[in-house]
Amino acid sequence: MKILFVCMGNICRSPTVEGVFRDLLQQHNALADVVVDSAGTHAYHVGEAPDSRSTAAAKRRGIALGGLRARAVSDADFKYFDLILAMDQGNLDMLLRASPPEHHHKLRLFLDNVRPDTELPDPYYGDEAGFELVLDLAEQGSEYWLSALLK
Repeated sequence: MKILFVCMGNICRSPTVEGVFRDLLQQHNALADVVVDSAGTHAYHVGEAPDSRSTAAAKRRGIALGGLRARAVSDADFKYFDLILAMDQGNLDMLLRASPPEHHHKLRLFLDNVRPDTELPDPYYGDEAGFELVLDLAEQGSEYWLSALLK
């Protein structure tokens, strides 16, 4: 299984979810069974590390985001990944417009099955509490998707 997590710039939400999900996979000895990556719908931050506030919040929970670098979603991603999870409706809409119709079934909202009509909020312009909320929701969503994969 190959999963891509997507937000706008790939420096806050999607790398946080990637780190949380990777940590859960490791805890369940399933890291070798699932490929995870993250990307952004915009190329604002390509090559940059995750936002320092995301990295610090994750580190406080024992989750490492080091080594991750922002990248933009590519056309090849729609074919390669089995599941592409957007952090919010705006990014999902962008993915639907960019994706060939035969891959639309792979595109979903990350929290849709956990908290319907809930988006993973962008903490970029907020304070530390926003980054903690993203981690809380990232953990909830990741636990759902992992349990769905391990069935």
